[in-house]
Amino acid sequence: MLKKVRVGVSAAACVLITFYFIDFAELMPHYFGWLARVQLLPALLSRGVLAVVVAWLLLTLAVGRVYCSSICPMGIFQDLVAWISRRAGKKRKRYRYRRPRVVVRVLALVVPMVLFWTGFPLLLGLLEPYSAYGRMVTAVFKPLYMAGNNLLEAFLSLFNHHALYRVGIFVQSLSALLVGLLTLAVIGALAWRYGRTWCNTFCPVGAVLGFLSKYSLFRVRLDADKCTRCGACAARCKAGCIDSKEKRVDGSRCVACFNCLDTCKFQALSFSLAARRRAGVGEAGVADASRRRFLLASAATAVAVPGALAAAPLKLVTGTTERRKQFPVAPPGAVSYEHLSSHCTSCHLCVSKCPSRVLKPAFMEYGLGGMMQPTVYYEKGFCNYNCTVCGDVCPNGAIHSLTTEQKQMTQIGHVVFVEELCVVITDGTSCGACSEHCPTQAVTMIPHRDGLTRPHVDTSICVGCGGCEYICPVRPLRAIYVEGHPVQAERAAFTEEEEKEVIIDDFGF
Repeated sequence: MLKKVRVGVSAAACVLITFYFIDFAELMPHYFGWLARVQLLPALLSRGVLAVVVAWLLLTLAVGRVYCSSICPMGIFQDLVAWISRRAGKKRKRYRYRRPRVVVRVLALVVPMVLFWTGFPLLLGLLEPYSAYGRMVTAVFKPLYMAGNNLLEAFLSLFNHHALYRVGIFVQSLSALLVGLLTLAVIGALAWRYGRTWCNTFCPVGAVLGFLSKYSLFRVRLDADKCTRCGACAARCKAGCIDSKEKRVDGSRCVACFNCLDTCKFQALSFSLAARRRAGVGEAGVADASRRRFLLASAATAVAVPGALAAAPLKLVTGTTERRKQFPVAPPGAVSYEHLSSHCTSCHLCVSKCPSRVLKPAFMEYGLGGMMQPTVYYEKGFCNYNCTVCGDVCPNGAIHSLTTEQKQMTQIGHVVFVEELCVVITDGTSCGACSEHCPTQAVTMIPHRDGLTRPHVDTSICVGCGGCEYICPVRPLRAIYVEGHPVQAERAAFTEEEEKEVIIDDFGF
């Protein structure tokens, strides 16, 4: 019964959160964002839903790692891969007990967290399970889902049925695609061969919950008097935590999947209140030597890593010389580069949900530590003046949720006009596309010569939406572009707020 409940909850959670990432048609309303906000690390970083963190910690102390078994999408993904693996061969795969990699688990927890707190979030973002799954789904699965939609649309159109529509498919970022594919390959291969090895070796969330689960009230318990050391339970344990020879279960690595409960013919296994430990037999936690290694490794890492970072500080890498930008543009509501860096784990939910497709994973715009975090590019569109989606869906608090009025007053950058590149000046051609697509009148047209008008910019009322940059016909370097602000500001009010209906064609004229 426990296993059936766990499988049902896991399937529902995985399907819902996966579809929330790949849903390009917005069939799921944004209030389904709670699926991301109940994830442990996003809840911790957002600081606004600490009740979620406390609830997970208390639940782990009560019944073990149910978060890992039923809510974490990466854990459920590994279960799916392991399930397919067990049924792919002629013989059912048999797992076996593996000694805990205590030092690796400690380093996988302490090093990423220390680096994150010192301004280098890349490693934590790569290892944190929800964020890793989000990048994998956004970069790999979503394009496949969109391609499947287009194939089905083409097939249905043959029968004059137009319930679906064709969508454009493009790679948001080559680096994000490579990271997504690498994540899929590495974690998928480990799950195929060893089951939940990633969760119990490299996952920082698994390390924290594993430490707590050793002391949970209810957990899988092995009765040494009934156990015959047949090994049937160990063969089904994808966490590799049941040592049938020593008649013990490593509670720190048990992910509460309950696969083992119905395998024992002698009813030696049960999910119940922990029995009092006896020396030599029954349940046992991690050995005293392992505990000492844990503490020593934690202390050594906590001392060594900050010193190394202080000796070689990381500096912000500015934009490319080709685009002449000194600073990248961060999403509206990100507050500053520092705030974004201290909260974002690069789950790419904002990238996936951006309706204008202007959010992309950064490469080196924020420096090495900020790789994969969202930044704004205007090649495919501009930031809609009334759109607040990225802040609404962000589970980490890295992008603050803004009202429409707050968004319209937030200055994420300012416009820069390069006079020597403008077609009005270089070719004597009438244009004005940039002014037509400016929602705040930051770009206006003033008299030039021969009856022509040229752009004039007022940076104080610019919000940095990029409408002017996107629509500018000049190539390869555009005559007008948006320079990012390391700290976002509030634009000045302008005298006449006019609502404009912005219609985009190829070049706006």
